[in-house]
Amino acid sequence: MTATLQVKNLKVSFDMGRAGIQHALHGVSFDVPEQRTLALVGESGSGKSVSALSISRLLPDNALIDPSSQIISQGVDLLKLSDTELRKLRGKDITTVFQDPMSSLNPVKTIGQQIAEVLMLHLGLSPKQAWEQTKAVLDEVGIPDPANRINAYPHELSGGQQQRVMIAIAIACQPRLLIADEPTTALDVTVQRQIIELLVRLQDKHKMSMLFISHDLGLVAELAHEVVVMRHGEVREAGSVEAIFNQPKDPYTQALLACRPRLNQDYDRLPVIEDFMNPAGRTLTPKAAASTDGDVLLTVDSLAKDYVIKTGLFSRKTVHAVQDASFSLRRGQTLGVVGESGSGKSTLGLMLAQLLQVTRGEVTLAGHPLTGQSAAQIRAMRKKVQIIFQNPYASLNPRFTVGRILEEPLKIHGLGGDEAARQALVLEWLERVGLGAHALHKYPHEFSGGQRQRISIARSLILQPEIVVCDESVSALDVSVQATILNLLKDLQKEFSLAYLFISHDLDVVRFMSDQMIVMKQGAIVERGAAADIYANPQHPYTQELLGAIPKGWTPERAAALA
Repeated sequence: MTATLQVKNLKVSFDMGRAGIQHALHGVSFDVPEQRTLALVGESGSGKSVSALSISRLLPDNALIDPSSQIISQGVDLLKLSDTELRKLRGKDITTVFQDPMSSLNPVKTIGQQIAEVLMLHLGLSPKQAWEQTKAVLDEVGIPDPANRINAYPHELSGGQQQRVMIAIAIACQPRLLIADEPTTALDVTVQRQIIELLVRLQDKHKMSMLFISHDLGLVAELAHEVVVMRHGEVREAGSVEAIFNQPKDPYTQALLACRPRLNQDYDRLPVIEDFMNPAGRTLTPKAAASTDGDVLLTVDSLAKDYVIKTGLFSRKTVHAVQDASFSLRRGQTLGVVGESGSGKSTLGLMLAQLLQVTRGEVTLAGHPLTGQSAAQIRAMRKKVQIIFQNPYASLNPRFTVGRILEEPLKIHGLGGDEAARQALVLEWLERVGLGAHALHKYPHEFSGGQRQRISIARSLILQPEIVVCDESVSALDVSVQATILNLLKDLQKEFSLAYLFISHDLDVVRFMSDQMIVMKQGAIVERGAAADIYANPQHPYTQELLGAIPKGWTPERAAALA
């Protein structure tokens, strides 16, 4: 099979100054077939993105590429090209769609200007020709009303539309190779489905090859033709998508496939990487029946949140972020909250954590009202309802050591006794979340994403809350790290009889974690009930749409399509 791109013995290191040389890739080799999709999968730090950035020569200045490395396209070694020659190739023949469109799009230029710029630079079109072609490209990627939206700025578009604009820029010059680096990680399941279907349609139309980088193996199974599994800068396994998903040979590949929660599996704990590296220790326990006899801990009655937005000099409009939400939560139970962006999930969680003021309605915790209280009363009750945010790096103070981060809430709420007792409590919780005393004097940036999330969990639970709001708390993590964190949350819930409000757009994860579930759309609860029942027999069309958009992974239908 002819290859659009060949990567041969790619070795990349980084000069970290006083910290020495850090080796990122150790002789990586793979081919991207013509008009087909090759997926690179693996955990953070496996070398996926470094491989992709090497192809488009976007590595930072401290990157060191071994002279024996080769990246061949159309008989030319891209690593030997001058900057001038590379600029002619990059953005025309080889293009990239990154994970976060808002950090890639220019915020002070309209989307039309950004697409037209590419067309004029690489195809030599006049401004008028480029403008007309831009409208056609926007229409091709599914931007509604392109004649008017062409003058919109990136911040005026939704996340899915921003990603469509990034794809429009990437395919405008009909490239031979499109590199998609985690293009759907931050998107809702329905928007993710739309983006994946768009990529497949564009690939078929433009006859281009695609290098798809992802840690979501469900997507990889639906999209890829060939798969390369990477770990610690090395290729662990490579082969057809059917071989990788049906008969994985490497224990690491087997682990990645097993770590992901699945709708058709009910386990109390998820397998993790170590289980497969040490198969003798692997245990899979069937999920226990949901507890129904715990005390009702939280009661929410007709809760609402409105925002008044200025639309003109004298005009205003009211946005109903949450409308008439009512539910209860028992001690030791997990209530899953699902819905698309803008459905009101996070707003609901922030109100329960008393980080947003309630517009209407009542919230009662163990018989005590949380709404309509004074600032002092709110502070006293806040330690009983804690929150774990999506991005641990943004929610941890970068100037505080981990020890100070965990000790601060104890001081604020007057818990833990004297300093020695507080330090002992901090060390106890570092041990509980699997970090240990060595983390005490380190800073957040010295830890991986999964470790930072463990610090966030320890900070929330050190106050011994009764309810924890998990707001997309594992959505940014790799499947293996995600499995470890989910297991930890379940262990702590069992030990302390915690109640969780588990907010996520990842429906597989919600199915694994939740006993009860509510589905939100445009601020309103449209369906509620036992999680297992809703997944087995969804009643509302919106719930059916959400569940239908979940990546199916490797299926007989996918096998037949590739046959």
